[in-house]
Amino acid sequence: MQGITWLLLTYRIPPEPAARRIAVWRRLKAMGAVYLQNGVCLLPRTDDHVRRLKMLENEIAGAKGESVILQTVALDPAQEAKVIARFRADRDEAYAEFLDKCDDFEREVAKEIAASHYTYAELEENDADLGKLRDWLARIERLDFYGAPRAGEARARLAACEAVLDDYARRVFDAHDENR
Repeated sequence: MQGITWLLLTYRIPPEPAARRIAVWRRLKAMGAVYLQNGVCLLPRTDDHVRRLKMLENEIAGAKGESVILQTVALDPAQEAKVIARFRADRDEAYAEFLDKCDDFEREVAKEIAASHYTYAELEENDADLGKLRDWLARIERLDFYGAPRAGEARARLAACEAVLDDYARRVFDAHDENR
């Protein structure tokens, strides 16, 4: 069977200090790895992932741990689908968090509009918040290896947040023109 090729990392790190185990877990999650069980995770096989896992292997050894990196494929299409579903579910969780923050952003701007609080300082703050949303979505999309279902919804919500900020910016500019 010729399917998707993954990198399988198995590792074990001494329980103390816990910071080392947490650091490895964070690095793997930041790469988009899915955990099949404790100390066993998968990533799509890319040259970048190979390089980064080899560096992580050295860190694990430096923490007096053990690790093995294998290249693998699923036994059959059903197993491959299960793995892809895990990747998509992880990304959908990230998209759901992102959507919650979009709600917060829209509520914050609505609160400013309701209070007729049209200042450049508030506009700059909201613009910075929108920039954080853009960056966050870009990070999630970089790890969305298999097209999670909520990706389109997240892009649409970011566009809606941009429209909300554009409307608020117009109101700020109009308010300052009226004050002259």
